[in-house]
Amino acid sequence: MQGSLGYVIWTACYLAVLIGLSAYGVHRYFIIYLFLKHRKHGPAPAGRFEQLPKVTVQLPIFNEIYVVERLLRSVSEIDYPRELLQIQILDDSTDDTREVTAACAAELRQRGYDVQLIHRVDRTGFKAGALAVGLESADGEFVCILDADFVAPRDLLQRTIHFFTDPKVGMIQTRWGHLNRGYSLLTRVQAMFLDGHLVLEQTARSRSGRFFNFNGTAGLWRRSCIEEAGGWQHDTLCEDLDLSYRAQLAGWKFIFLSDVVTPAELPVDMNGFKSQQHRWTKGSIQTCKKLLPSIWRSQLPFAIKAEATGHLVSNFAYLLLACLCVLLHPSTGGPQSGWVRTLLIDIPIFLTASVSVAAFYVCAQRELHPRTWVKQMLLLPCLLALGIGLSLNNARAVLEAIFNHKSDFTRTPKYGIERKSQSWRSCKYRALKSTLPIAELGFAIYFSYFVWFALTNGQFLSVPFLLLFQGGFFYVALSSLLPWSPKFSFGASRSAEPIIA
Repeated sequence: MQGSLGYVIWTACYLAVLIGLSAYGVHRYFIIYLFLKHRKHGPAPAGRFEQLPKVTVQLPIFNEIYVVERLLRSVSEIDYPRELLQIQILDDSTDDTREVTAACAAELRQRGYDVQLIHRVDRTGFKAGALAVGLESADGEFVCILDADFVAPRDLLQRTIHFFTDPKVGMIQTRWGHLNRGYSLLTRVQAMFLDGHLVLEQTARSRSGRFFNFNGTAGLWRRSCIEEAGGWQHDTLCEDLDLSYRAQLAGWKFIFLSDVVTPAELPVDMNGFKSQQHRWTKGSIQTCKKLLPSIWRSQLPFAIKAEATGHLVSNFAYLLLACLCVLLHPSTGGPQSGWVRTLLIDIPIFLTASVSVAAFYVCAQRELHPRTWVKQMLLLPCLLALGIGLSLNNARAVLEAIFNHKSDFTRTPKYGIERKSQSWRSCKYRALKSTLPIAELGFAIYFSYFVWFALTNGQFLSVPFLLLFQGGFFYVALSSLLPWSPKFSFGASRSAEPIIA
């Protein structure tokens, strides 16, 4: 009797997880539909400024010795009148980065740039706090924000500023590029992840009139929009998502420019990537808890409310995926029950979840790489496996947000890596480590047994599905515990040239 009750409970939980994952799959298909429907409806400026406005470029920095010179060099080369450009270096660093930024600031001033170097000893609010402090002394009517690992294209302001001729436009987001896309398997798969979000989600939401978010960098804000929306707040780890939704709730219009690309460096080590994913996931759930009630109390159309909800709750999928990993176990009822499970469980998951993911990223790569997208898609199994391997890391972030577990804003280490010959092993920055890879390794071993069981019991249709779980957990766990890279001296990677060529 107890065994039958346990089976009923397990089945109910399993079906609940499947229904949840299926709902996320359906939402993914809807994003594809919105993208295809609006892909040719690109935005255009309402007009052009007769007199260009003053722009403040804010550069939030914390211990970025390997990339800060590259950032400042690119900013100094932006095609915009110097008398209308203010550069704010918001440097909260506690290491030698402070000396580098001070020297760069002095050199830029000698070149005629308006440079303000702000150093905080008290890092209250972390990045959000630094941006808020900088805004108090900013001269620009518009604010361009660039993180330390980004490289500003020369025409960044010229291609974006004129969209602000529409007084309702409060923010403009450009698409991220990838400086080191081909560095490793990890960076290639990360690039595909980001391409899917930026090309499909941001474009679909922006052009269909739904809410979308500032990505924290590589975008411009109207200063009055920030102030009217309540300013930078630091009660979540995603201050960018938080401000974006508050601003759009206040009636401001956002624009995403998919054809304006601002390249950045992708994390090259697994622990750094997991730390970044943890912060983004936790911050999004915190923002969901904070703003979702306000969204549904607003007078917004139902379609916008529904899509905003889908966006803000999207990372709960990792919690469902982690639950799926726990609920999955080899069938012990013989080959017949194995086939039943395959027909009723494995195939529905594959069609609603896995196929939707494949369609999503195929669509993004076809848009970006119309001639080589098939080659890019050879990495699709790796993308699916990495998403599964991250499930425990990101599920923990979801739970921390749900139960209000406090944590600091943990920066993602950047190493100035753009070439395969470079390595991060000798770099002094390291992502925080945890015991989670031990659990991930345990899941990898368990799914190895699961694969063996499926093979020996003739459940061959389940094997490709199970291999994704096995491979994903092995890759994430071993990359976290045993990082490797070719030897390379980082001392040679730092620029010895002046920041102004």
